[in-house]
Amino acid sequence: MASRILIAGIGNIFLGDDGFGPEVLRRVCERLTEPDTLRATDYGIGGMHLAYDLLENWDALVLVDAVPNRGAPGTVHVFEADHESQGAPAGLDAHSMDPATVFASLRALGGVPPRTVVVGCEVADVGEGIGLSDQVLGAVPEAVREVESAVAMLRAEAELREV
Repeated sequence: MASRILIAGIGNIFLGDDGFGPEVLRRVCERLTEPDTLRATDYGIGGMHLAYDLLENWDALVLVDAVPNRGAPGTVHVFEADHESQGAPAGLDAHSMDPATVFASLRALGGVPPRTVVVGCEVADVGEGIGLSDQVLGAVPEAVREVESAVAMLRAEAELREV
């Protein structure tokens, strides 16, 4: 059975480079060929929506988001999410997109966070305004390739577990 993978683009398109996740997701969607086992969704700033969707028992999650304070603007990072960090489960926030808070909300709803790979990009500007900075826009093609690589890796690992 093929691994079910959710690709989640997160970010606010009205705050400059915070719209990185939705832009990468838009381009990933143009290339999707396996809709039965792979779903790509733009969650914007809807953290609870993502938490509820994760209750569907996805095998893996690929989060695409802007990641501040990890390097030079436009730098793409790929890393595993830390499910042990505790977000603020008391007073669930429908708009919080901090991954720790989303995972805490998921646990509060009775779910278990799936293995999560984050594809992020260091931002240059998250001030009010629509559109990505030149540095972040230039990183979008690399991020699309990293999302595709993450999906391929997660599928290969799932196939090895099935053998």
